[in-house]
Amino acid sequence: MTSTNLAQAIEAANNSSSYDTNIKFLLADKQILARILKYAVQEFKNMTIEDIMASIGKDIEIGTRPLDAGLSNMGRVNASNTEDNIPGEGKIFFDIRFTAYHKETEMKFLINLEAQRSSDPGKLGYHLENRIIFYLARMISAQKQTEFFHSDYDNLKKVRSIWLCLDNKEDGDSVEEINLNRSTVFGNKKNSYDIDLMQGIIINIRSGEPVKDSQNTLISMLEKLLSRMSVEEKKRILTEKYGMIMTTELEGRMQNMCNWSEAIKEISYEEGIKEGIEQGIEQGIEQGIEQGIKTERFNAVERMIRANATKEQIVAFGYTEEEYAEVESILYEKV
Repeated sequence: MTSTNLAQAIEAANNSSSYDTNIKFLLADKQILARILKYAVQEFKNMTIEDIMASIGKDIEIGTRPLDAGLSNMGRVNASNTEDNIPGEGKIFFDIRFTAYHKETEMKFLINLEAQRSSDPGKLGYHLENRIIFYLARMISAQKQTEFFHSDYDNLKKVRSIWLCLDNKEDGDSVEEINLNRSTVFGNKKNSYDIDLMQGIIINIRSGEPVKDSQNTLISMLEKLLSRMSVEEKKRILTEKYGMIMTTELEGRMQNMCNWSEAIKEISYEEGIKEGIEQGIEQGIEQGIEQGIKTERFNAVERMIRANATKEQIVAFGYTEEEYAEVESILYEKV
């Protein structure tokens, strides 16, 4: 029973909504979105980062309400409900959704960005490619009566669904594209009309640390951004190597994500149990294991309190109000 409860606590921590929210808001910074468009979407590759940032609309939508308001014009986002509800088709929620305008062709793009913890069909229960196609189809069908009316199908806007998959092994860094293809299976008819209306893009990011720098500029940048290195080190690398400007909002989002990352990754029950065994040899192995579990649970609560987690969030992770109160009282005594 104990191991089951521990497993549930670890799973709850790893699925922290606050951690996921900070990743979404970090990715939704215009400096990050501009680099994703430049290096992942073919139409934007010849544009400068500054031009791409200027082309991104003010309608950046994030699926979860922010913890605090935007603090900079460079990175400000509009948090809103990204629910897509079509009668008879059910509801879906996009992580990040925004528009971008291609400078030279004056084309409007509708873009969806998703951060995916796992792309393993065994864990998901489906193949991610099918979900991407579904999202693309919804982004197309949702344009009727908004982007085009009646039978004006030539006024459909191009859609791009970009998926960051965060669970790849050391040699798994890659970028994939899912496109519509047209081929003549009989006869010699040729048609030059370009059917690049919808495209799915999968950016595979490696989960292991440390890893060698990816040869792909975008993947290398994203791996640094989402890594567990210190905020100061991230700021230095992102500024010096990738030319980013450290706005108040971007720094705050990185700090929040790092705080949650540290609180989650350090919940290592094996280490706590080992420490308890060593301390409790004279008391007997069983008491030592029990003490180790208790010690590590208290350490985990302390780390989350220091990461500014609320009591409600900590209790939701599987810890008790008594544990929270005891750790809080100890922390106050240290002040």
